[in-house]
Amino acid sequence: MLYRALLGTNLVAAAIAAFFFLWGVADGTVSSFNIGIWSLLLGGIAVIIGGGMALRRQGKNKAANALLLVLAMPTAGYALFILMILILQPRWN
Repeated sequence: MLYRALLGTNLVAAAIAAFFFLWGVADGTVSSFNIGIWSLLLGGIAVIIGGGMALRRQGKNKAANALLLVLAMPTAGYALFILMILILQPRWN
């Protein structure tokens, strides 16, 4: 159950990253100047998700969960931060 939640969170993060990459390609902000950064970002996300799935397939559930936590924790933290802003509506002045 934990594995599926972590994998789902990571897939959402990957979809968001891919969306912004494709948006940047469409409007020209992703260029030869910053394609290296984008390649590392998308490659790192793919390695985390693929590695987690490979470890799970080999029966190493704890290692798979630990690897998937690397991306899932910041994603969940940011989602919680945005949710708190929407609910609490703080004053920024």
